[in-house]
Amino acid sequence: MKVNEIFYSLQGEGCHSGTPAVFVRLSGCNLRCPFCDTRHEHGTEMSEAEVVEAVRQYPAHLVVVTGGEPALQLTPSLVDALHAAGRRVAVETNGTRPLPANVDWVTLSPKDAFLGPQAAPVLTKADELKLLFDGVSEPQPYGTIAVAHRYLQPCDSGDTARNARTTAAAVDYIMRHPEWRLSLQIHKILGIQ
Repeated sequence: MKVNEIFYSLQGEGCHSGTPAVFVRLSGCNLRCPFCDTRHEHGTEMSEAEVVEAVRQYPAHLVVVTGGEPALQLTPSLVDALHAAGRRVAVETNGTRPLPANVDWVTLSPKDAFLGPQAAPVLTKADELKLLFDGVSEPQPYGTIAVAHRYLQPCDSGDTARNARTTAAAVDYIMRHPEWRLSLQIHKILGIQ
């Protein structure tokens, strides 16, 4: 598989925010989001055994497989191998492709609100739904997708004043719709990877 990077940090978003994790960023994505803050195109070919060995170099029990879009490459056998190494496997996905059934945690972050129906999720369940919020558009409820946790995450525009307005709008929306929770990108706030 083509791996962009493997690194150790704190999970910066959603339910596991603040949790130490090994991040396995797979290369490639099937969408082209104009706001994407990740350079995931390049990578190194690695075997599943090499990925597991790289993950073992770090003490965290949580592995977050991300991208790009990890569903393009993630296999049940890699998930099994990470389980055998004593790791719990979480995936961050746009939801446009099926995932291996043996994944422990699914963070679904659909992009169809920005890109149209070609980016609509095919997943019918996830552990958490994390929507990027632009401060203008009403968030889609995704009522047909079974989720335990719903997060709004203010979209980082790179402009401090605009970001403050977007965050204030997210807080206002959540206060009026308490089924949602706020997700901030704490890794960016802390200045860590």
